[in-house]
Amino acid sequence: MEEFPDLPREVFFKEDLLRLGLSLGDALRAGGAAPKTDGAAQQPYQEKSYFIFSFDRTPITEMSHQENLRAPEEIALTGGPFLLRRTIVSVRLNPESPYLLGRDDDGFALWLDGQLIARVDLPPRPAYYGKTLESGKPVVEIAPVIEWGYLIYLTAFRRCQYVGTDQECRFCDINPNFDQQRAAGRVYTTVKDVDEVMEALDLIAASDTRAKAYTLTGGSVTSQLRGQSESEFYLRYAQAIEARYPGRWIGKAVMQAMPAEQLRPFREAGIKIYHPNYEVWDEKLFAWLCPGKSSYIGRQTWIDRILDAREVFGAANVIPNFVGGVEMARPHGFTDVEQAIRSTGAGLEFFMSQGITPRFTTWCPEPLSNLGLQEPAPLEYHLRLLQTYRDTLARHRLAPPPGYGASGAGNAVFSVSAFMDVLPAREITVAKS
Repeated sequence: MEEFPDLPREVFFKEDLLRLGLSLGDALRAGGAAPKTDGAAQQPYQEKSYFIFSFDRTPITEMSHQENLRAPEEIALTGGPFLLRRTIVSVRLNPESPYLLGRDDDGFALWLDGQLIARVDLPPRPAYYGKTLESGKPVVEIAPVIEWGYLIYLTAFRRCQYVGTDQECRFCDINPNFDQQRAAGRVYTTVKDVDEVMEALDLIAASDTRAKAYTLTGGSVTSQLRGQSESEFYLRYAQAIEARYPGRWIGKAVMQAMPAEQLRPFREAGIKIYHPNYEVWDEKLFAWLCPGKSSYIGRQTWIDRILDAREVFGAANVIPNFVGGVEMARPHGFTDVEQAIRSTGAGLEFFMSQGITPRFTTWCPEPLSNLGLQEPAPLEYHLRLLQTYRDTLARHRLAPPPGYGASGAGNAVFSVSAFMDVLPAREITVAKS
């Protein structure tokens, strides 16, 4: 904090938790309720749904106390000796983490190597989480929510057709996570039918007022899925949702970089935001870390299609994701923080000069991924990245990317990176295309 006095104190702990994970200890019991400090009973907290990836630092088979069943989706840090403003953090499990989620006489709290860091709130469990579809599947499997209830996450296809080390993105565990969730007995649907998604959304719409957006996503389709191309497959969901609930939620689609003509039907259906996730800027690292994307579409074509998408959605609504920190992965990544920041900073400069505002997911080496047996990027890297992102955005006079709720420390709900926490506080609306 002394070295980076221009950053909110909250982001130090948020980024460190995201890269290292946390240990649950004995703080929570499977299926139990979170007690209030006055002794009154509280509704059960919202449990971790494993909405697409594991986002854990250890596989389920090594969780001796069934942490995967009792972990909350997120935690909210407040107060403590650092007087933290409310900070929403995605839970990434790691029994060996120096961070411990525990309980004392005042309720839940977070400790770092035995030192109290902050008080902790758990996310309230939505009422519809206890409901099931006619098929018997739980709603939480089909349409979980994250970001403290802001975002409905619709993983329509739970696997990816980039298979094997010569195709899979090396930081991604979508396929092995699917296998481990199935092996652990979790209901995990490979392809969610449109009717299932709509039935789940009907239950959400009937009672929920917290969700403001939905993400339509899933694994990449390189040939066909149920007789359809990737754009054809995901378009069916967008059309069904927006036909029944036009404008009810901000519609966001995460897909590969598509030609503009394949994107226009999504915009016509009602999708407002397009995420053609780019992952890493450096040309050589892109080829190494994303071999399937590199061979199937290609780096330059991916960039060109991101730029072309501005004509469909508007520049502010085209938001490619970078996996923050993966550019320092061994053995081919940068070994020097300054070099890594310079590289990613060049990518931010390129996109923001074109009116496009990327976003970040903080890299957490998932053990079942190709890169899972190494350590994450140092905390210094992530802090420098936040500075670079904030300053580049300001230099180009761009607003924070829409579809993520409010920005600013104490306001942000985006839970898998602190990039929204470090920006000036404001409510974000979707720009017109």
